[in-house]
Amino acid sequence: MSVLERVQDDVATALKARDRERVHALRLIASELQKAAKEGNGDDLAVLQRERKRRLEAAEAYREGGSEERAAAEEREAEIIESYLPEQMPEAELRATVGDAVAESGASSPRDMGKVMSIVMPRVKGRAEGKRVSELVREALGS
Repeated sequence: MSVLERVQDDVATALKARDRERVHALRLIASELQKAAKEGNGDDLAVLQRERKRRLEAAEAYREGGSEERAAAEEREAEIIESYLPEQMPEAELRATVGDAVAESGASSPRDMGKVMSIVMPRVKGRAEGKRVSELVREALGS
């Protein structure tokens, strides 16, 4: 079952439960997944990660603007989206992957960050955020 099919099934369940907030969030996710599929970008993980990131950024903006209630709503939507993503990679495993990539690429300075990132990101696809990976790569390269 594809992610889109799971989301659509969950919309029906949320409708029956009269969970308006969940229905709204799931419909937005379904819409984005369908749009990406039409555009030829059928990478469900990338769509879910992008939408989750948008919700977290919106929550931060609402919080800075003094709208705690709207920020909390955005964070709840991000949690719903997160439930469709694979489990995040444990810190120790991610550090080991970064270390292997640094060794494999021969990287020795912060200028080599791109080389390391291009090795790590495909290996952790969907299981670690790029921001988290880049922080560990910077740390490993001593910047």
